[in-house]
Amino acid sequence: MYNPFLIGKKLYLRIIEPTDLNEVYEQWFNNEEVCQFNSHHRFPHYLENLKEYYEQVIKTGKNVVLAIIDKKTNQHIGNISLQDIDYIDRSADLSIIIGNKAYWKKGVGNEACKLLLHHGFSALNLHRITCGTSVKNIGMQKLAEQLGFIKEGIFREALYKNGAYEDILKYGLLVYEYKEENYSCVS
Repeated sequence: MYNPFLIGKKLYLRIIEPTDLNEVYEQWFNNEEVCQFNSHHRFPHYLENLKEYYEQVIKTGKNVVLAIIDKKTNQHIGNISLQDIDYIDRSADLSIIIGNKAYWKKGVGNEACKLLLHHGFSALNLHRITCGTSVKNIGMQKLAEQLGFIKEGIFREALYKNGAYEDILKYGLLVYEYKEENYSCVS
């Protein structure tokens, strides 16, 4: 393991290194299938822009952005973040992308989310963590519910994809709904 920040059973989370911002990383955000449920695929993403965006996100002090790393291969397979952290309301928004499609439906998202949710509630003392997804993203809906998130609402026609508007489902998890015993991957 190289510079782990949060360690799970099959993966670990670490800060994103400059070497992670490479052509493979760029391909994730330009891949229509990887970005089918988010807004990343609207415009081409260039490596320089991704580097600038990442630097800007980190400088705000309102985001925890981490690389998801496979323990066996030390391969960077995705990113996970707590974004727009509000230190007064003690809230943040959870976001995840698994760029390496070979890791889809393997429990990577579940384990990575459990690690970061535990960190958010225990180390950052957050009271509320939210996440949102396209009404068509059944996988993320199932993941949110497995993690204990409660569906709080629908943002009607909030995402424009492939020539049509889609609803966004918004989920929330409060600190007292978070059950540490359900997060067995947390070491």
